[in-house]
Amino acid sequence: MKVLADTSVWSLALRRNLPSPHPKVEKLRSWIESGEEVFLLGVIFTELLQGFREKKDFDRVHKALEPFPLLDLTRHDYRFAAEIRNLCLTKGIQTSTIDVLIAAAAIEHEIPLLTTDNDFDRIASVVPLELI
Repeated sequence: MKVLADTSVWSLALRRNLPSPHPKVEKLRSWIESGEEVFLLGVIFTELLQGFREKKDFDRVHKALEPFPLLDLTRHDYRFAAEIRNLCLTKGIQTSTIDVLIAAAAIEHEIPLLTTDNDFDRIASVVPLELI
């Protein structure tokens, strides 16, 4: 199985002290341990790293994320993200540019999105975004 793990799940999994016992973190851990393909996007990678001001923490997280490939996005993906945002707005749903970019990538690459962020539930009510 392939999965795109969102910032919300990684943030819980990469906590300094102990990872969160959240069920989504447990799913992520299980997939990683069983060798499933877990992907990142550049914006997720950036969001995660910008949360660490101390160099040692930044380096620790950077090293932890190294094994996970980044999905390549195309001009089509960026256009699709804009279409998703516009469609959401016509339905009265506010979204962020990053969230619709993540949603577009998951849909276009036919990869479910593992997230704890409820904003994606609203996006999925408008487009065929598979959530875990």
